[in-house]
Amino acid sequence: MSNPKYPTDLTDRQWEYIKDLVPAAQPGGRPRSLDMRQVVNAILYLVVTGCQGRALPHDYPPWPSVYTYFRTWRNAGTWRRIHDTLRAQVRQRAGRHKHPTAGSLDSQSVKTAAGPGARGYDAGKHVKGRKRHLLVDTMGLVLSVVVTAAALSDPAGARQVFQRLGGVGKRLHKVWVDGTYRGQLEDWVATHLWFLLEPVLRPEGAKGFVLLPRRWAVERTLAWLTQCRLLSKDYEALPASSEALIYIAMTRLMVRRLAA
Repeated sequence: MSNPKYPTDLTDRQWEYIKDLVPAAQPGGRPRSLDMRQVVNAILYLVVTGCQGRALPHDYPPWPSVYTYFRTWRNAGTWRRIHDTLRAQVRQRAGRHKHPTAGSLDSQSVKTAAGPGARGYDAGKHVKGRKRHLLVDTMGLVLSVVVTAAALSDPAGARQVFQRLGGVGKRLHKVWVDGTYRGQLEDWVATHLWFLLEPVLRPEGAKGFVLLPRRWAVERTLAWLTQCRLLSKDYEALPASSEALIYIAMTRLMVRRLAA
């Protein structure tokens, strides 16, 4: 499969970085018959092109099987484990420790498609839908993501992000944020966590777009995500599925860097 049929398919070199991270088949029962590389390719096709599952090209495995693997790995935390393993490799390739010492936090409100699932209204950005809370390292690689209703405040979403960090952020010393996160959240972080928040504010009197130091890393990551059509809006019924799609999109970005 040296010549991928679709632009989103993994090359042989890219697959080498992922194949050992794919869970083995469960013992007992019917032997696994699907090509797991094609299952991963099908999921990448959906994320990048934004097509409906039932519209998958027939070159891929049947869409119910593809969705079953997506859901099973989502529930088991497999997508995040694959993502975190590749992030460590990308950082080490760049000459950095696999665990970062600084990061940047921000949120992005996106509209949702019609259907079930949690949603709310972000009065600040006038968006009805969901909010993506992202913590990234200085390279723009995701450390933790939480998807909530858009009505949830940024500080409340940040608490959830920090609570899901685990060992990924054990060497963090500083997290850059915007002015929204000042106040009670700063005190809560200083009391309960091992790092500090450092607000990066717009210069007084500035008008229009201003490139803010340090915070541009997370803004760039949010732009990377919207290059995948399935992430241009939130089409998922469950926020957990939206979070898994973000990890998948970043996995694709990182494996392309590693195989370049």
